Parts: sequence; C-alpha cells; structure tokens
Amino acid sequence: VMYQQEWQGICQFLQIKDKLRKEIIRISKISDMDMTIQELHSVATTINEIAEWLSSQFISDDSTAVEKKEAKPALTLEEVRTVLAEKSRNGFTAEIKELLKKYGASKLSEVDSKNYEALLKDTEELNNAT
Repeated sequence: VMYQQEWQGICQFLQIKDKLRKEIIRISKISDMDMTIQELHSVATTINEIAEWLSSQFISDDSTAVEKKEAKPALTLEEVRTVLAEKSRNGFTAEIKELLKKYGASKLSEVDSKNYEALLKDTEELNNAT
C-alpha cells in the first residue's frame, strides 16, 4: 500500500513536471514570436528611412509637385456604374456588354479597377460612333 501511494505521488509529480515543461515551451515560443515581431518593426522602420533618404536624393521637389497635380483620384465602381447605366438608358446596352467582354467580364463588378479609366474612355467613344 505504501509503495502504491509513493507510485501515485511520483506519477502526479511527473504529470505536473510535464505540464510545466509544456508551459515553459509555450512561453518560450511566445517570447521568440515577440522578439521576431520587434525585429520586423525595426526592419520596417529602417526600410522607411532608406526610402525617405532615396526620395530626398533622387526626386526633386519640382517633379513631385507636378506629379501630384497630374495624379487623378482613382475611379470607383459606383462612378463607372453611373456612367454605364446612363449609356445603357440611352440605347447602348449591347455595346456596353461588348465592352465588358473586352475587359474579360460579363458584368461590371468583374472588371479590374485598373481598367475603369480605359472602359470609360471606350464608353465615351460610343457617342462618337453614331
């Protein structure tokens, strides 16, 4: 009976020891992840500093001012949809469907947003074709 109690005590000790070992490993992994995240933040900061320095060295203020004036805000799906809906009401529904196919889509939401400007330019030409 005494050996059985000692054996149970040893088993409980080993279970507690195993749980502690697993917890230490878990905490160690969290600590490693925290260090990795801190290193990533540091690298990102360094990359930003390098980019700023390169910008200051190779891009003059005059050229960036011109670029900012020329840059247009990106077209939104809603803006393009409004124009296409108006054209459709004006009798160009079939032509609009063909233009959508030209951009690899069967409906406007499938058109890549980088093609919105070109699509609107093509849509404007519909008036000139008649």
